[in-house]
Amino acid sequence: MEASAALASDPCAGCRHLATLRATAACDPEDVCVRASSGRRIDRFFRAHRALAVAYLGDEFWERRAIAARYAPLEAIRPLARDADEVVRRVVASRLPPVEAAALMRDSDREVRITVAHRIGHEELLKMAGDPDYMVRVVVARRLNHGKLPRLSQDPEREVRKTVAQRLPAFALTRLLADPEPEVRRIVAARALPHDALLLLADEDWLVRLAAVQRAPFHAIRACLADPESEVRRAAWERLAGGDGDKQSMTENTDEPMG
Repeated sequence: MEASAALASDPCAGCRHLATLRATAACDPEDVCVRASSGRRIDRFFRAHRALAVAYLGDEFWERRAIAARYAPLEAIRPLARDADEVVRRVVASRLPPVEAAALMRDSDREVRITVAHRIGHEELLKMAGDPDYMVRVVVARRLNHGKLPRLSQDPEREVRKTVAQRLPAFALTRLLADPEPEVRRIVAARALPHDALLLLADEDWLVRLAAVQRAPFHAIRACLADPESEVRRAAWERLAGGDGDKQSMTENTDEPMG
């Protein structure tokens, strides 16, 4: 009981740094402490004493290993690519050179794979285009070269296709004109070349039609003055009114007020 009470009153009891760092106030159990349960205090410890990080790469506490891996020399953390804890492996993936990080592209943890997808070279990135987690594929879609991006235009996940629609050159958006998701078609309509935007003026989603009005050929916009959605009619009116169209003819085809 007395030993337990002593330990509770002195959190530094038994610490390997008691006679060195603690004796010189180079650490503090309330602020800079490697034995703390607080990640912030552990991080401050290794930030102040980077040379000690290697000694903790095999620590039984996963968070201590993960934080130590941020500060230890690169050559010392390579074995941790096989660590049992995914957080430790994420740190390793974020620090390894891209060519080495590629070895973790099949890691069981999606956050590790996302980290890898952010870092590896373009020649390796396509290998992750079929990753089972859609967020990994979103990262791939954000980074792939345009020439390889069409491969993801048929991805089963909407968020991946939205990313593809945002990045594909306008001339290549034709492949997404009939996408089943309105959110994807809205992006396409807002970026499409005029002849592709024309095809979206009759889309079932009014927000797609609204975006297409701004991109479609001028001569095709007049038909939108009869669109069932007032916002689309107004957008068509404003675009025609700002061009060289016949305003008298517009008046005869819509009851939408100007302004």
